[in-house]
Amino acid sequence: MYNEIKLEKGMYHLSGKSFTQALEESDPSAQYAGSPLARLDAYERQLKRFDIRVSGKDCDCVEKFFTTTESAVLFPEFIRRAVLQGMEEAILPDMIGVVTHCVSNRYQPIELTETAPYSTVAQGIALPASSIMESSGVVQLQKYGRAINASYEAVRQQRLDIFAVMLRRIGTELANSMIGEVLNVMKTDAPTIHTAGSFLHYNDLMNLFVQFDSYKMRALYVSPENLALILAMLPFNHDVAPDAALHLPFGPRLYNCPQLDNETLIGADTDFAIEQILSSDVVLETDKLIDCQLDCITVSVNTGFRKIMDDALCVLKVDSL
Repeated sequence: MYNEIKLEKGMYHLSGKSFTQALEESDPSAQYAGSPLARLDAYERQLKRFDIRVSGKDCDCVEKFFTTTESAVLFPEFIRRAVLQGMEEAILPDMIGVVTHCVSNRYQPIELTETAPYSTVAQGIALPASSIMESSGVVQLQKYGRAINASYEAVRQQRLDIFAVMLRRIGTELANSMIGEVLNVMKTDAPTIHTAGSFLHYNDLMNLFVQFDSYKMRALYVSPENLALILAMLPFNHDVAPDAALHLPFGPRLYNCPQLDNETLIGADTDFAIEQILSSDVVLETDKLIDCQLDCITVSVNTGFRKIMDDALCVLKVDSL
């Protein structure tokens, strides 16, 4: 049962397993089917075991994790989940067609090559071929990270929910730094069209949309200035909730990307455009956290990005005078 598991630092260092996976092996969620604990995962059951409340009006303070040596083991996972939640609240997950996990910092991708159009074939004639081969290029994963300065004495009496808000913000900014790289990958050597004049017009957006003959333009990434221009030219419902998604009348979702310049708009079929390669999601100095050594801890992610299908992307350039 969940209240009999021995928690120790080494559970963070098992090869090929996360802390939660290690907990799930010792305390499978399946055995709680139909019980009040069924909605909790193995980590959340440990929070319940030690009566640690991470949200709500009775939310505990950071020091509650350090009541016992075993409950302290849960603290790094609390930080990891808060940072990861912040990353997932950015637009980065919406930009990714597939996530691949890699054990090293170098990734050898595959690519699809079409030798002829898809069409009917006369009897006795060889079928046109599609080749899936190893790519000639290698994706080098990069580290995105942040050092967090927060002494235990400074945060020990802070509520866990406000501490989590700050960690979520760090996660969101980590994701935003990755978005800049995703946009660079998208526009490098992508098919490009140009506006009809020196200003962005509605017809230019429709012209971009029709470039996706064998794909579907599901997303349009624009700078804040271009987003304002598009909102002004189209009959959007301005009474929608602040966090509601904005869409062009013909379907694609609009994304505000401060990382883009005002001369570049990127259309994408997000199902086929970008692959994210991860060797880890969020890496923490777990031992320091468990031992209350919070003076300076690091949070990092090793990841890389590549285009899957070139034709699943198209760039619209606004020609200046």
